[in-house]
Amino acid sequence: MDFYTELTATFADPDDWTLATVLRTHAANTPDAPCLLVPDEDLELTYAEALARADAVAGSFAAAGVSRGDRIAIMAQNSSRFVLSWWATALGGTVEVPINTNYEGDFLTHQFTVAQAQWAVIDDEYAERFAAVANGDPANGVTAVQKFWVIDTGRLDEAIATLTRAGLDAAPWDELPTGDALNAPAPAPSDLGAIFFTSGTTGPSKGVAMPNAQLYFFAQEVVCLTRLTAADRYLTTTPLFHGNATFMAVYPALVAGASAVIRRKFSASRWIDHVRDSGVTVTNFVGVMMDFAWKQPPREDDRDNRLRCIYAAPIATTIEADFKQRYGIETFVNAFGLTETSAPILSPYNVEIPPGAAGLQARDWFDIRLVDPDTDREVPVGEVGELVVRPKVPFICSMGYYGMPDKTVEAWRNLWFHTGDALRRDENGWYYFVDRYKDALRRRGENISSYEVEQVVLGHPAVHECAVVGVPADVEAGEDEVLAAIVLTEHVDPAALLEFCDGRIPAFARPRFIRTVDALPKTPSEKVRKSVLREQGVTPDTFDAAAPV
Repeated sequence: MDFYTELTATFADPDDWTLATVLRTHAANTPDAPCLLVPDEDLELTYAEALARADAVAGSFAAAGVSRGDRIAIMAQNSSRFVLSWWATALGGTVEVPINTNYEGDFLTHQFTVAQAQWAVIDDEYAERFAAVANGDPANGVTAVQKFWVIDTGRLDEAIATLTRAGLDAAPWDELPTGDALNAPAPAPSDLGAIFFTSGTTGPSKGVAMPNAQLYFFAQEVVCLTRLTAADRYLTTTPLFHGNATFMAVYPALVAGASAVIRRKFSASRWIDHVRDSGVTVTNFVGVMMDFAWKQPPREDDRDNRLRCIYAAPIATTIEADFKQRYGIETFVNAFGLTETSAPILSPYNVEIPPGAAGLQARDWFDIRLVDPDTDREVPVGEVGELVVRPKVPFICSMGYYGMPDKTVEAWRNLWFHTGDALRRDENGWYYFVDRYKDALRRRGENISSYEVEQVVLGHPAVHECAVVGVPADVEAGEDEVLAAIVLTEHVDPAALLEFCDGRIPAFARPRFIRTVDALPKTPSEKVRKSVLREQGVTPDTFDAAAPV
């Protein structure tokens, strides 16, 4: 098994690769089929109803002066109003700019300024953040917004008053669905459809410019990955400002003519209840969500559900078999990709995946190589190299970083997109994620994957979160010592934790230092800021396995 061969297009004509075409097609062919379920709002919309509401929102946008190609920022918690606003941008040929709800201050101003968003949809609870940074300067991205539509979560009047006092035009979001349907032609697949921001850990976040065709294609990959059909219900609990929820969960449901189920947020203790109550057949996990769900107390009715497939990024291989048995799940699937590239590496459905493997190359759609990051020369099979990617089909990858041509040229040098990720490939074509190059460790001549060490440490029942970094060695040519920063659910002796690692981690990769913290430092999009942990280094309260007893 050398390549992934299951990737085909539900909408065979690439000219149809837009959300507008997908939604209108299903609304015409299966108007009464369930489309969008939002249990927190006790709301269920058919395809016909969803199209009608989204098209009315698009019509109201246009009546307010929104033009094709305009950027509409959306900063809101998961809700039907978020989804309908997003779908309205697609129907109207405008550009969705989802904004992380944790952003404020300079982070918020930066993204609005980079994206040059002219319009915004926000939850009422965020009004004060915008008022705080609207300084009247036309170069300020927030000040440049022509109008805010405010979603009512209980503070609507106060929010509109706050924005108005700051000189910002604001109106209730609930006025939007009352407009006339836009009924506009679908945008071109090559047109810009969305700007999704990466969360930089060392520099300002970059806006990934995604054409409509790429947004469709990313969704299509998940359809094939999970074998999604119109009979499925796909649950997402991750934020809609992340691609994981939009073009890797909700949009795939649309492509397949299935039902998208949206929860406001992930709850480890109620996850299986949410799966059961909505008849969910497919869902996804990101990061430690799988581990969090697993560590909930087992219940007699855990297998009482319709769930057949979970897309996990990554799959926690140490608990995978037990997880499937406990919840009666048919299979886990995996993939590897970036917002910039879609997913060039995917795992076949219900096939035994070698431990730690991300998948196989989708050769019909992508060229990929593993190269020396200093020379761009390909490395031999089995050796670690930087993943570089280029598409074989137009517009299935990003158009670059919006408003940042220098960063675009740097990342796409030599006509390949450089991911910054270290991977290796085995002789059977399976690719394995090793680390981000900046997070890679080297100890006494051996390369160490911080990711692999983290997965083992997370296997301990008392460990809630873990981040592994390298700190300077105190011996000549030692290069790095391994430090694990952990968040615990209950007390555990560091020495006992290291004993747990014995036999699970090679001796050279075994952490020397264990540092227990209340919380890991993170970016606003919840990525661990390992640079902070490296700067903090070995603190006085850090356990040192090499210290004299």
